[in-house]
Amino acid sequence: MISPLRPRAVLALAAILAVTARLHAADWPTRPVTVVVPFGAGGNTDMMARLAAQHLSAKFGQSFVIENRPSAGGALGTGQVAAAAPDGYTLLFAAASMIVLTPQLQKLSFDPMKQLVPITNMGTGTQMVAIKRALPVTTLPEFIAYAKNNPGKLNFTVAGTQNISHLAPVLLFARAGIDLTMVPAKSEPQAISDLISGQVDLYFGNSSALLPHRNNDQIRLIAVGTAERIAAARDIPAVAETLPGFEFSSWNGLLAPRGTPEPIAKAIRDELTALARSPDISDRLSQLGIIPGGLTAEQSEAVFHKDFEAYGAAIKAAGMEPLQHP
Repeated sequence: MISPLRPRAVLALAAILAVTARLHAADWPTRPVTVVVPFGAGGNTDMMARLAAQHLSAKFGQSFVIENRPSAGGALGTGQVAAAAPDGYTLLFAAASMIVLTPQLQKLSFDPMKQLVPITNMGTGTQMVAIKRALPVTTLPEFIAYAKNNPGKLNFTVAGTQNISHLAPVLLFARAGIDLTMVPAKSEPQAISDLISGQVDLYFGNSSALLPHRNNDQIRLIAVGTAERIAAARDIPAVAETLPGFEFSSWNGLLAPRGTPEPIAKAIRDELTALARSPDISDRLSQLGIIPGGLTAEQSEAVFHKDFEAYGAAIKAAGMEPLQHP
């Protein structure tokens, strides 16, 4: 029979493991690092991932290789990293929805909230409310009043369902006490095209996709989903100015398997923060309606818990029941 370790032996073993982890962290990286992106190529998340990988490759002298693993809810790529060794050689570059939304909509064989730890964000993607300019309103409060006075007569489009473009407006309507008919589109370009052509009345989509159309005489941008106004559109109010406390945005950044040595995480965090806050990249992100990142691990964890509750409320507003509860 094997005797259990004595308390002193346990402490000694823990100390040895801690020293070993530090030594490995000091040598890291000695080979290429895989950065899994649970989306196809293109789009804001993939763009930010590639900027990050290019910068980290130059700073650490090893290749940070992007591996796109698209799947429903990003579960395939997220699960791959959650199950990976916590050694700093497999990272995840994802949107917060992969961590806080997917587990509430899909039964997963892993728990991303428990098995992954955020390093930091490259940026926070913002959403924007756009309406058909032909409507006799110019602001969000006016739109809400108009919708209340015309029940069942207005509609909205979404770029697919059970995602941010679906849940953000549903939560908005629930908070505002209005009801609109959903007209799904297959993609964001189609959703915007349908809005411009006048087939739909409202779209709550990515600021980066809507800002290029701000001077289009067929649509009007009336609100952003962040808690405060964004640098790229100071003239456009936040939804929270009408509905206090409303916030819907998307953290985009790097995560690692939980247990990854903190020295490795810190080295990555420091470099990614420096990149996101550099004048050139910060301006580039801001002009896309993306808030430059650089959050601490604790701040990122707080964002995940806050967003988990917000997404859960939106799922319920959409008439569904979250698989996990806040």
